[in-house]
Amino acid sequence: MEHFTTSPTEILLLIFLAIVFLQSGIDKIVDWKGNLSWLTGHFSKTFLKGMVPILLGTVLVAEMASGILSVLGIHEFLCLGESPFAFYGAMLSAITLLLLLFGQRVAKDYEGAKTIVIYLVPTLFLVFLLQ
Repeated sequence: MEHFTTSPTEILLLIFLAIVFLQSGIDKIVDWKGNLSWLTGHFSKTFLKGMVPILLGTVLVAEMASGILSVLGIHEFLCLGESPFAFYGAMLSAITLLLLLFGQRVAKDYEGAKTIVIYLVPTLFLVFLLQ
């Protein structure tokens, strides 16, 4: 735990990303049909309407990978005091959030897009800290 005191901001932000993305990914796995149904309606009037299942699968993989890399980054930080996995997790998390932001903007769900920005700001701060 000695490394926690040298990089607490990075570790806490990685915990944040692990919670956000693993919970979201697990929710998509557990309630695939419900998520697919809701998103199909959400994108019904956009050019993405025929691609919802593949896009949902892509987001699921990106979220789970972001969460897993964040957990690996936490472990490495605690054991070694530094972590390439943390940087990869932060970068993939930022990319995943940008994908989600793009989808919300395409669907003209501007409130949803604003919510994603709330997650994007600390994620970009973590990328900055880890570069």
